Amino acid sequence: MNELNYSMVSEFVFLGISSSWNIQLGLLVFACIFYAAVIVGNFFIVVTVSSDSHLHSPMYFLLANLSIIDLCLSTVAVPKMISDLLYEHKVISFRGCITQIFFIHFLGGTEMVLLISMAFDRYIAICKPLHYLTIMNPKTCIFLQISSWTIGLIHSLIQLSFVVNLPFCGPNEIDSFYCDLPRFIKLACMDTYKLEFIVTANSGFISIGSMLLLFMSYTYILVTVQKHSSGGLSKALSTLSAHISVVILFFGPCIFFYVWPFPTMPLDKFLAIIDLIITPVLNPSIYTFRNKDMKVSMRRLSSQLVSFRKIF
Repeated sequence: MNELNYSMVSEFVFLGISSSWNIQLGLLVFACIFYAAVIVGNFFIVVTVSSDSHLHSPMYFLLANLSIIDLCLSTVAVPKMISDLLYEHKVISFRGCITQIFFIHFLGGTEMVLLISMAFDRYIAICKPLHYLTIMNPKTCIFLQISSWTIGLIHSLIQLSFVVNLPFCGPNEIDSFYCDLPRFIKLACMDTYKLEFIVTANSGFISIGSMLLLFMSYTYILVTVQKHSSGGLSKALSTLSAHISVVILFFGPCIFFYVWPFPTMPLDKFLAIIDLIITPVLNPSIYTFRNKDMKVSMRRLSSQLVSFRKIF
């Protein structure tokens, strides 16, 4: 990290989402509303799962972890984006840019592994219900959680190791509203073609591999259920539909960023907004509105909060 001090570039300039003040004002309102929804929705899920003993099960433990990751991932870039919408000159320090890259890949990699853990949990619950509590015991849940965060950290450190010592001595404009590797690498004062390929292939391979693994597991679950009970297929599909929706919302933009070979900046920015703002809002909504136990617990918690407020 000491090499950073020798870079001639001390800050980067974001070109932002649009140069139109009217569009920026609309985006400011949109981002504030949705970021508030991200905080409230995900925080409420964590509090509900933690406080309600009826939800102290592996599925809800993993769901609470997903909410924590979504909340942190959105916080890495969205508050900075909101503040930048108020200014014409949008800058971020060199170390701030490196920090954003680190946490985006750290939290993104963690969420990928956590989604695989959640698919494993559904596989055991649907295909081996009699052994569910034996297999998904507290030790297994903690192991899955620690594994998710550890793999995410390793992935981020590997990605960062490729770029942390790159020389930056010229252009410092990033055509986006946050720092990420593809645009960051292009600004280095050297031939970065091979490095871009390695970094992009790394993230792209992980994204596509994780998504294929998830869809293979969902297909296997549905085929297994259909063999044993045709009536249970619709119930299993209803249970998995929330997971499938979350996977598509999360992996769709990621795969486009790192696999699509043609640069399309307006679309890239739109997909980044989906990944960092909209998806963290939809995740708790999808799991909450499609889950009876969660809805009952949230209503119970809301009633308790209202009663507590009336006392004071």
